[in-house]
Amino acid sequence: MAGITIRPAPHTGQAAVLKHPARFKVLDCGRRWGKTRLGVMECLIVAARGGRAWWVAPSYKMSEVGWRPLRRLAAQIPGAEVRRGDRQIITPTGGEVSVRSADNPDSLRGEGLSYVVLDECAFMQEDAWTQALRPALADRKGRALFISTPNGRNWFWRLWQLGQANDTEWHSWQFSSYDNPHILSSEIDAARALLPDRVFRQEFLAEFIDDAGGVFRRVTEAATAVEQSGAIAGRDYVIGVDWGKHADFTALAVIDLATSELVHLDRFNQIDYAVQVGRLKALASRFRPVVVIAESNAMGEPIIEQLTRDGMPVRPFRTTNASKTALVDALALAFEQGAIRILPDATLIGELQAYEMERLPSGALRYSAPDGMHDDTVMALALAWSGVSNTPWLLW
Repeated sequence: MAGITIRPAPHTGQAAVLKHPARFKVLDCGRRWGKTRLGVMECLIVAARGGRAWWVAPSYKMSEVGWRPLRRLAAQIPGAEVRRGDRQIITPTGGEVSVRSADNPDSLRGEGLSYVVLDECAFMQEDAWTQALRPALADRKGRALFISTPNGRNWFWRLWQLGQANDTEWHSWQFSSYDNPHILSSEIDAARALLPDRVFRQEFLAEFIDDAGGVFRRVTEAATAVEQSGAIAGRDYVIGVDWGKHADFTALAVIDLATSELVHLDRFNQIDYAVQVGRLKALASRFRPVVVIAESNAMGEPIIEQLTRDGMPVRPFRTTNASKTALVDALALAFEQGAIRILPDATLIGELQAYEMERLPSGALRYSAPDGMHDDTVMALALAWSGVSNTPWLLW
C-alpha cells in the first residue's frame, strides 16, 4: 500500500516508539500525549500489510476512543471497507482491524492475531492479556502495544518494569503530557492549578503512585481549627449539608469564611427528617450563614423546598459522578495548598484518610468511602468548601 498516507508524521516521541524493534511495547503516558493516535496508526499499518489487528479497551464505551479515529483515518485508504455494525475495517490487502472490549476476557479468545493494542490497559483485568490475547499472538508471532495512564502499581506497572529491564522482547517508555509538542505547556499548567497534586501527577505526568486510591493529603496537618459555638460578630459563615439515607448519617459542616476554618461539625442518624430539619434550623440561627449548600438528591429536594419557603438561604447541589468529582477535587486541592483548616474530629479525619478514588469502565473517576465506611462528614465539608472557594464548575 505504498503511497497511501495514513496520518500526518508522528511527533518525536511517537516516532521513537514506532521505530523500536521490541515485540512488546509498554507506553505509560499522560493525557493528550498522543498514545491513541500512535496505536491507531500501528493498527492500520498492520492491516495495510494484510495482517489482523485488534484494538482492545476496558469497556465498550471506552473502545469508542479508538474506533472514532480508526474510522476517520481508514477513510484515507482507497478501497477500505468500514463495517460500523461490527466495528471492523477491512483493507484491500485482506487485512483487518477490529475493535473489542475486555469487559469479559473470555470473549477475546479464539482468533489468531498479528497485532493488538491494549488501550488504557491499567484499567482492565490482567486475564484479558494473560489468558486471551497473549495466546492469540502465538501462531503469528504477533506483537502488542500496551498504552495507558497509570493506575497505581498494578499489572500494567509490572509490565512497564519488565520493559525497563533490558529484556530483548520488551521495552517501555514514560511520557508526560508536556512531551506532546502539539500542546501548549500553559494548557497543562492550567490543569495543574485546578487539580489535586495526586491526580495531576498520575493523569498528566504519568507517575506510578503507590497510594493511587487515596484522595486527601495533609489531613492531620490541617486539623488545627478551634470549635465555635456560634457566629462571631462581623464574620460570615457557610453550611454544607449531606442528608443521611437509611443507615447513613446526616452531617452539617460550618466554615468561617474569614478564616477558611471548619468551626462546627454535627453528625447524627436514625432520627426523623423533621427533627433533622429542626437541628439544621437551630444551627443556622446560631451562625446566620450567608448560604446553606445542601444535597438535593432524593429526599433532599422536598426538604430544600420547605427550607426555602421558611426563608433559609439554601442552594441545592445535585450529586452526579461528575459533580461529585469536581467537588472532591476542589476540597483535595484545598488540603494540598494548606487553604483549609479543620477540627481535630476523629470521625472526620478517619473518613478523609480512608476516602478512595477508582477509575470506572467509562474512563471517568469515581470517589467514595471504602466498603463498610461512611463519607457523610467528607461530603458535608466538601459542600461547605464549595461555598468558600466559589468553585466555578459547581452550578447550583
